[in-house]
Amino acid sequence: MITLYTFGPWFGLPDGSPFVTKAMLLLKFAGLAYVENRKGYGKAPKGKLPFIDDDGVKIADSTFIRFHIETKYGFDFDAGLDARERAVAWAVEKMVEDHLYWALIHMRWCDKANFEKGPALFFARVPAPLRPLVKTIIQRKVSKSTTVHGLGRHAEAEIATLARRDLEAVAAILGDKPWLMGDKPCGADAAVFGMVSGILAPIFDSPIRDAAESLPNLVAYRDRVLQAYFPQVSGSSLTGDGGSNSQ
Repeated sequence: MITLYTFGPWFGLPDGSPFVTKAMLLLKFAGLAYVENRKGYGKAPKGKLPFIDDDGVKIADSTFIRFHIETKYGFDFDAGLDARERAVAWAVEKMVEDHLYWALIHMRWCDKANFEKGPALFFARVPAPLRPLVKTIIQRKVSKSTTVHGLGRHAEAEIATLARRDLEAVAAILGDKPWLMGDKPCGADAAVFGMVSGILAPIFDSPIRDAAESLPNLVAYRDRVLQAYFPQVSGSSLTGDGGSNSQ
């Protein structure tokens, strides 16, 4: 049995991390049973989640989890795609993970109101006297990471503009298809859903969320994937009806 180490459901999402959500979907796409363990962060091989334990073999990073599934279980996430389509899918996956992701992090951690509604809740178990200090230290660390990446050096409106271009690109490629590249999911769908669903979470107010909501096919895509693979959260606060240490 595969054990997937996760943060757990936050903000009405299957997991607070889009990368953990991606790993969940990869396992579901491949038809592999797994159990979740929410106490593995301190044991993470690369200091971040997700990672899996597959019969004693630990694989860290959602992309290397994908490669492990493909190698060990012979599952081709991009079956049916030609070389060009595989290249497009990979390019989209890396755009949302290495660019759009940082806009999501900025939205959650660098906006004071969003931080207090969201990531600040992660520190509820820290003893009260230490909690404000720990929150401040971690928030500053995450904020600095966006600056080191480069996206955090821009003004708020500029970050929103860049994120909108990413979202519009995804929406244009998706078009009216049920999945990113056609009639069935490919590997990139796991990454795209993780990021799009995180941005659409109603708890976070942002022009970036507004941009995603203005693209009906992205909203419908989010809803389809929820209904198909995460029925336990479908129709919850994620649809409006009711971390940074991840990769």
